[in-house]
Amino acid sequence: MESDFHRLLGTPQAGGVLVVSDHASNRVPADIDLGIDPALLQLHIAIDIGVAGIAERMVAPGTAAWLGNVSRLVCDYNRKHDVPGMMPEVSDGHAIPGNVLTPEQRQARVARFFDPYHAGLAALLRDTPPALILSLHSFTPGLATCDKPRPWQVGVLYNQDERASRIAIPLLEAMGLVVGDQEPYSGKLLNASMNRHAEPNGLPYISIEIRQDLIADEAGQAVWAGRMASMCAEVLRRI
Repeated sequence: MESDFHRLLGTPQAGGVLVVSDHASNRVPADIDLGIDPALLQLHIAIDIGVAGIAERMVAPGTAAWLGNVSRLVCDYNRKHDVPGMMPEVSDGHAIPGNVLTPEQRQARVARFFDPYHAGLAALLRDTPPALILSLHSFTPGLATCDKPRPWQVGVLYNQDERASRIAIPLLEAMGLVVGDQEPYSGKLLNASMNRHAEPNGLPYISIEIRQDLIADEAGQAVWAGRMASMCAEVLRRI
């Protein structure tokens, strides 16, 4: 199933796993001009590189995926409602002139993308509540505005509900990975989608950040899809 704002892969199952990836696409609708070099759409500022390929490979009986279908530069779903960063005018040092919007233009994007994305996800979680949500993101080895490299291969973020994360972290470490606990940033600060959909509804979740250079190609995506599926299965068994 595909719409202007989302893709749904597989069949959601109550008691199963739902992979949620807010930044899975770099698609810019034809009627929106961001005013940027198209090459920027291949960078992290436009898409969480690699996550769509992982989510697609994880889909199986008992596991479905809800993916954003528009670039985070058009509308960033992992934000609180109507904050400035939802349609950034500058991202990692790059000006986005097409995001200098009037209040009416901004609200039109919210109504077209943000509101139906979250309403649809809320309905899915209500109608077929999963036993576990995997919130899937990727992060850069470093930011253009900071030359300090990030050493973690994967990070686990959480806010108030740590149940699944506390199981997942040692599982990932046992795979021989360098794991960031609330790194490369904290889920206390950057957890908007899970704060909206999981935390208030008591749904266990794991917010995962994978370093994008590890999943930029199909081989890496296949490896990490296997790791994520194995981790989710064991978390489900223990939680």
